[in-house]
Amino acid sequence: MKSFKSFPFQSLPFILLFFISFSFIACQNNGSTSETKPIDSVALKKEEARIKKEINADKKAALIEQIIQQKLKEGFNGNILVAQKGVIIYQNAFGFANFEDTLRNNLQSKFQLASLSKTFTAVAVMKLAEQGKLGLDFTVKDYYPNFPYDGITIRSLLCHRSGLPFYQYTFDKTVRQSKVYPTNQEIMTWFANAQPTPSRFNLPDHYFGYNNTNFAILAALVEKVTNKSFEAYMRESIFLPSGMKNTFVVTTKNDSININRTIGYQYGRRVAKDYYDDITGDKGVYSTLGDLLLWYKALRNNTLISKESFREMIMPRSFEFPGLRNYGYGFRLWVNAKQQTDYVYHTGWWKGYNTIMFFDPREDFVIILLSNRYNRTVYNIKQLIEVMHGGSSTMEESILDE
Repeated sequence: MKSFKSFPFQSLPFILLFFISFSFIACQNNGSTSETKPIDSVALKKEEARIKKEINADKKAALIEQIIQQKLKEGFNGNILVAQKGVIIYQNAFGFANFEDTLRNNLQSKFQLASLSKTFTAVAVMKLAEQGKLGLDFTVKDYYPNFPYDGITIRSLLCHRSGLPFYQYTFDKTVRQSKVYPTNQEIMTWFANAQPTPSRFNLPDHYFGYNNTNFAILAALVEKVTNKSFEAYMRESIFLPSGMKNTFVVTTKNDSININRTIGYQYGRRVAKDYYDDITGDKGVYSTLGDLLLWYKALRNNTLISKESFREMIMPRSFEFPGLRNYGYGFRLWVNAKQQTDYVYHTGWWKGYNTIMFFDPREDFVIILLSNRYNRTVYNIKQLIEVMHGGSSTMEESILDE
């Protein structure tokens, strides 16, 4: 099996890009401006048909439909999309966005991405690092002098090697007694003022320990160095440049987030607003299937950050325990025996929502499942991967449960 190192992250095939670029040629006839030539739709359709035949899209779609029907029998409620080489092979919406009002999910339904949101936070941090606004080797104390822990670099936050305590448990009594919905900046203040200082689990960079605190702090840092709310920065610098017009951070004041917004359900009940719902960076992004496909394309095409930065993000960072699972900067990784990245993904779970976005950079396919009624079949994608690989896979049945 080829490692990721041998795969040049590419966009659509050359011919498709040629026709798209050709449509923008103007300024002819001695400097006079002519009308922009339209994209050759016939050529585009021919190219799409060629790709579909090359990847055997129709057969894959039929097999995926069988897999999804089984998931429905096991309680799946949500949306799914599978695409390869710029062609959507399968997409569909199932079940209800709101069970009380019997509003059905549709392809425009917006789901809380839960920890899949971490991929956006990590890219935002890398973008700011490229711009020199944030240093990966700087510590949290460089930006928050009253932060009580030494030696916590931005890198250690990105790859969950900080050893910090979990904010959810550390301040659980505080939020429930005061009945407040804290912000990321308030969490930073709570860490600075807590007496005694909450004990950390490990010294920094000693062990991998998946921890939402890391990405809540990263979101606070984004706000600190940009002088903008996390929501505003993500909308202006990440979502809109990627074409993701239906993606929002939960704290947005834009009412359009409520259009096609789903409700989370778990154990047969609607999940009420949580005291930590307004903490973002570790969770809190709402998006659609279509926008997440655009997110995949933005990552693949280096729309937001350089190819070098993205390669750095998907390098495995933790080797204390041998195995095929690892973590980069904001992305979970499936590695081979040489500890090189074969697959890139992230899962999520938060208050009834569970999600996964999984992609293979070599074969250029992406699998996205979004559910607003907690169901473990979301993470069971081995059969889908086998379909995309033509019948074989070394993956375990369940990728990961948050």
